[in-house]
Amino acid sequence: MLWLGIDVGGTFTDLVLYDEATGALRVDKVPSTPQDNTQAILAGIGRLGLDLAQVGKLVHGTTVATNAALERKGARLAVITTRGFRDVLVVGRGNRTRLYDVKAVRPPPLLPRSAIHEVDERSCFDGTVLRALDSGALEAIAATLRAAGVDAVAICFLHSYANGDNERAAQALIEAALPDAFVCTSAEVLPEYREYERFATTALNAYVAPVISRYLRALAGRLAERGLTFPPEIMTSGGGAWPIGKVAQLPVHSMLSGPAGGVMAAVHAARAAGIADIITCDMGGTSTDACLIRNLEPPVTNEGMIGAIPNRVPQIEISTIGAGGGSIAALGPGRFLTVGPESAGADPGPACYGRGGTQPTVTDANVVLGRLRPDAPLGGTIRLDVAAAEAAVARLAGALGLDTIRMAEGIVQLAVTRMTGTIKEISIMRGHDPRGFVLFAYGGAGPLHAAMIAAELGIPRVIVPPLPGNFSAFGLLVADARHDYARTRLAPTAELSFDEVAATFDAMREEARAELTAEGFTAGQMRFEARLDMRYVGQAFELPVELPADARSMADVDAAFYRAYERRYAFATPDPAEIVCFRLAGFGSGRKPPLFAGDAAAGTLEAARTGTRDAVFDAVGRPTPVYARERLPRDAAVQGPALIEEPGTTTVVPPGFSARADAAGHLVLERRGHA
Repeated sequence: MLWLGIDVGGTFTDLVLYDEATGALRVDKVPSTPQDNTQAILAGIGRLGLDLAQVGKLVHGTTVATNAALERKGARLAVITTRGFRDVLVVGRGNRTRLYDVKAVRPPPLLPRSAIHEVDERSCFDGTVLRALDSGALEAIAATLRAAGVDAVAICFLHSYANGDNERAAQALIEAALPDAFVCTSAEVLPEYREYERFATTALNAYVAPVISRYLRALAGRLAERGLTFPPEIMTSGGGAWPIGKVAQLPVHSMLSGPAGGVMAAVHAARAAGIADIITCDMGGTSTDACLIRNLEPPVTNEGMIGAIPNRVPQIEISTIGAGGGSIAALGPGRFLTVGPESAGADPGPACYGRGGTQPTVTDANVVLGRLRPDAPLGGTIRLDVAAAEAAVARLAGALGLDTIRMAEGIVQLAVTRMTGTIKEISIMRGHDPRGFVLFAYGGAGPLHAAMIAAELGIPRVIVPPLPGNFSAFGLLVADARHDYARTRLAPTAELSFDEVAATFDAMREEARAELTAEGFTAGQMRFEARLDMRYVGQAFELPVELPADARSMADVDAAFYRAYERRYAFATPDPAEIVCFRLAGFGSGRKPPLFAGDAAAGTLEAARTGTRDAVFDAVGRPTPVYARERLPRDAAVQGPALIEEPGTTTVVPPGFSARADAAGHLVLERRGHA
């Protein structure tokens, strides 16, 4: 049986094909087609010469929902809410978007106030129905929505996390009145308290659902025409794969689909290499994603944002910055050099792609510096135009009175500085010393810049895993199924018994077990993680606290909270605490393809050397040895400066670094004197 992972990025679409019978992995990369992502997917499948009838597993990472939200190209949306709460989505939290800008204005809401409709109904915080749904008024609202041509409706009632009966009744009526519209409820999307975040996440879900549903239907249909006999799975933001039908109903869970695949691949690779603490650096054509992972446990958060819109579904805590290979370098206000967030994308792409792009990008700067092989086509089809890259960088250099080489180094350094700042935010600013972590670099542009990022942060070791250019697509194939469940219950720990806590988790565990069983997982393939959102009594916000497996009393629960609080804030007091939400994650784990199944190359470093190319380091051009990664013998040290090439990317080994291939197939870069 064949397994296929497909990750659609802003610049390239990556594919990884795994053959269960032989253990072989094949990869390919084609330019993305933002106007219709299925075109690039089908082109990649064609390049692999793949008969989809032989594929038994297909997992896809997609940014369709994210792009629809950010570009405001979603559905014609309406929201129905409890009378008196029409302005929840308009007012929001009232936070300043730019703290020191006295002229700052609030970002526009997802929908105008006129598209929010009130209906009589009311439930109390404990789930008691105070006032039943006014069906007559709701029918009148449905007629208004039908006349307006609404194609998505979000139903958001007060306290529906405690009792969703009124929302479900409203959903049934609206679905009957508007059979072609997408309808969802906040009790289904986010059954948690805090009405603004719940309403906003539900509205976001409804806004993008028709767009992603059309895309998924079209994709499934075209794949079926090519012979696929089952619907594909979709990677979620939480790092698990879901059936396509569930993602179509709850698309807010797919907003970080691709980056989550890279994190899961990094965890898989780090576990095989015996490494527990890593920082990932996934630099693609449009952006860079970073994630700090301790003890091989990716951090999961419920505090996500899509632009200015809260997305409070569980998602891996990934920090994203608009600095990628396609990021455009330009003069900003005050004639300061900026790199990103604007990107040249896949079309026309950087100037060196020769597809009409004229603005200099990070990729163009690397071409000018001799760090990319000019005769190796990117994505199988794009041959680098060195002259176009030099011309684009030279124009910007002339505007600043610099020579072209200095300008190219400045572009790369500024991109590195921006990525370094992102990693500092998730490490130093949260009490973690990055020097105690290993930097995992992947993506098409990650290995080009990883050593420079590590030098800035004092990180002594960098790992470039096998298949770095297609690493996120590989992660789609090793990710477990994951389902998250939440139960809001505000209760001081002094007023709860441990038996009540255990009973709540037992009920959630049975729900997870039933869903995983329906997906074909056996009891031995399932595992569960329980945690509590907790805070001190009187606080407004809470911390996630893992419930210890050996907890037997509420004193154990309190102790776990105090430890978590001290880790985050360096100090904790044994004051009264309370539980806000019970959370459980259920995982289904099957077989996983090996990332590296080969043996070390025989021979010498000289045999791995493919030639010499002039490359620039510290403004000095020098003949730089070039090596083929697949020929490197195990543990033989390559001294920088050097370039190590492979399909999809180039690893830059700058002066002061050495590189070697280890037993797990990783390329390990170390600062000399810090091994």
